[in-house]
Amino acid sequence: MFFIASLILALALVHKPLGDYMARVYSRPPGRERVLYRLLGVRPDIEQRWPAYARALLAFSLISILVVYGLQRLQHHLLLSLGFDAVPTHVAWNTAISFVTNTNWQAYAGEHTMGHLVQMSGLAVQNFVSAAVGMSVAVALVRGFARRGSETIGNFWADLIQGTVRILLPIAFIGALILVAGGVVQNFTGPHEIATLAGGTQHLTGGPVASQEAIKELGTNGGGFYNTNSAHPFENPQTWTNWIEIFLLLLIPFSFPRTFGRMIGQLRQGYAILAVMATLAVLSVILLNVFELSGDATVPQAVGAAMEGKETRFGVADSATFAAATTLTSTGATNSAHDSFTPLGGMMTLLNMMLGEVAPGGTGSGLYGMLILAVITVFIAGLMVGRTPEYLGKRIGAREIKLASLYFLVTPVLVLTGTGVAMANRAGLAAMLNSGPHGFSEILYAFTSAANNNGSAFAGVTVNTPWYCVALGLCMAFGRFLPIIFVLALAGSLARQQAVPVSAGTLPTHRPQFVGLVAGVTVILVALTFLPALALGPLAEGVR
Repeated sequence: MFFIASLILALALVHKPLGDYMARVYSRPPGRERVLYRLLGVRPDIEQRWPAYARALLAFSLISILVVYGLQRLQHHLLLSLGFDAVPTHVAWNTAISFVTNTNWQAYAGEHTMGHLVQMSGLAVQNFVSAAVGMSVAVALVRGFARRGSETIGNFWADLIQGTVRILLPIAFIGALILVAGGVVQNFTGPHEIATLAGGTQHLTGGPVASQEAIKELGTNGGGFYNTNSAHPFENPQTWTNWIEIFLLLLIPFSFPRTFGRMIGQLRQGYAILAVMATLAVLSVILLNVFELSGDATVPQAVGAAMEGKETRFGVADSATFAAATTLTSTGATNSAHDSFTPLGGMMTLLNMMLGEVAPGGTGSGLYGMLILAVITVFIAGLMVGRTPEYLGKRIGAREIKLASLYFLVTPVLVLTGTGVAMANRAGLAAMLNSGPHGFSEILYAFTSAANNNGSAFAGVTVNTPWYCVALGLCMAFGRFLPIIFVLALAGSLARQQAVPVSAGTLPTHRPQFVGLVAGVTVILVALTFLPALALGPLAEGVR
């Protein structure tokens, strides 16, 4: 209880200063990073319409994919390769897509596959810029609500560089120093041979771990330097470093609503969005802890606790809290094996992702996902009272609700189609290590994680096969960039509008009533969409 309470208190203390600071960063004219702008050959003072903003974002992402792919394929020719071979083609493609889309799904064992240079110049760099891309999209949407009669929504290159240099880099630097002080490894050593308690030997690789660990959490990227992720003592040595890592992954998403309120000039609107996020997050953490601490399964009841797949230095509660935070924030980092959770506990991690990871979601993606849900909510409320819906002084017409609906539909289509195709072909079934409801849950989890750009895994599926690398890579790409295009199109549509005067029929969107409506719409939409799939997997397993 103290662990969770202290997290809530710390997040409350930084919410205002960090949120206000980020609002200043994105509101002031760019110019301090002139050298970077000259290298890119861009004019940060020239704003872009939404199609130009989207083209710049997609072009940057495509180049990033090619660079990360090339580094992996040429790894054996690079410095600090540790003698590792080139990464196989299908794994290199999947990994490049994964890190550029802020998913960090890993179909490989990090310490045995990637050299230090690839980890630093490829993967860690993407941890920064992919997070900054999500923040840029969120800020573009906020500008759409804030502006009146404008054709532009900002400059992608300015937003990308300012988010990286002024927000992510300073906080990640401090976070890395704290993690080093806690015992997280930071060096350039190769494999060390050590003796195990069983009398055998094991190779342990050192590396620039703390610097990558800090940004993987801060940028809600996930993944890890080691195959066992944040359960590895070199990545997460102590209980208090576990607290720090959870704090880092929640830091920016829970501060962004303040940035939103400050930029539109209505702080109470930011508090309303924060309240929805916090309500859903607290409920998830409580339920996941209850399911795991109750040990509602045969083996946990026999041994007295659901400790399978969990580190003894963290225990059940801290592992469950980490699992809730990481699946609520599109982070994907794990300090325990989600596949070993109780059936209903595993269902909660799935449900967190199926919510769209909006409580509080990823860096940027959580805010724009929640604002899309707010738009859908005011539209539904408008239908109830028979008037054209409005949100933050902008009319939600046919174009706006179509874009919001398309945004919401992308992920379910990818998840359910991908799961169905995997269960219906030999390549998908051959990689499954389990059958029955649990085997289905593992496949469902993989496609839910990929389509929502989460990156955590349920295990039990051999995903480094060509079929899964291609299928999950496509889910990651479409699950990232299609919603972003719809968000930017919505931002452009809103920015062009003039303010709609508030009237007696305008729905107040800063009161508890609206908070409850948004939370209810979020849960109901997910239930209607995914309940049949959940019934075939974790629910069927949990009631047996």
